[in-house]
Amino acid sequence: MADRRRLERFLRSKLREAGEQYEELRTSTDAQLDEAREAYRVARNARELPSDEEGRAKIVCRRYAERRAATLDDEYRPACYEAGHPDCEGCAEDVRAGRIETW
Repeated sequence: MADRRRLERFLRSKLREAGEQYEELRTSTDAQLDEAREAYRVARNARELPSDEEGRAKIVCRRYAERRAATLDDEYRPACYEAGHPDCEGCAEDVRAGRIETW
């Protein structure tokens, strides 16, 4: 009888461990999948921007309210981007979201 209880406790603990490991793995892969989807969405939005013959994005600068052809860096920020400036931050966010004004 004691051996049976020990076996039950052992099996329950092992099944609980397996369930916890599965949950950790599932949570991790869900987060990775969400990150990949977001990266794809941002890249697609940036690729859909109209561009000139040199491959620069044709955007309207929010800071100076003028048309610009700007290259985008790895984080899809225009070359004229200035960190910390509210208009530049908004512009970079709009590029990533696909709602930037273009010409």
